[in-house]
Amino acid sequence: MRFNFFVENVMMKKILIAALIAGSFGSVAAPASADILVRVAPPAPRVERVPEARRGYVWAPGYWDWKRGHHVWVKGKWVRDRKGYVYNAPTWEERDGRWRMNRGNWARRDRDGDGVPNGMDNRPNNPNRN
Repeated sequence: MRFNFFVENVMMKKILIAALIAGSFGSVAAPASADILVRVAPPAPRVERVPEARRGYVWAPGYWDWKRGHHVWVKGKWVRDRKGYVYNAPTWEERDGRWRMNRGNWARRDRDGDGVPNGMDNRPNNPNRN
């Protein structure tokens, strides 16, 4: 019983030291789905040659991702279209000297283009709306 307490205590110290070291690098290590917040601005986007259009697919342009403490280019690719949705590519946004990555996602399409999502629109798809 006493041995298990000692082992757990040593492991907790190692975890705390690792967290302090990781925090000192100025970035947040996070899973792919979490927000990424860093102090280093991404490089300018690369120019990509977009392949010929593919029926039923949407082009997802390349972007700078953050991996292992630096920016890494992810090439663009065709992704299967989702009916009723529009693809939003990943972007970087600067706030208070830090850069936040907004991951790419699929959002419900606004069919009439008035800026109001169809689920919240009293008169969706009204072509005569001003």
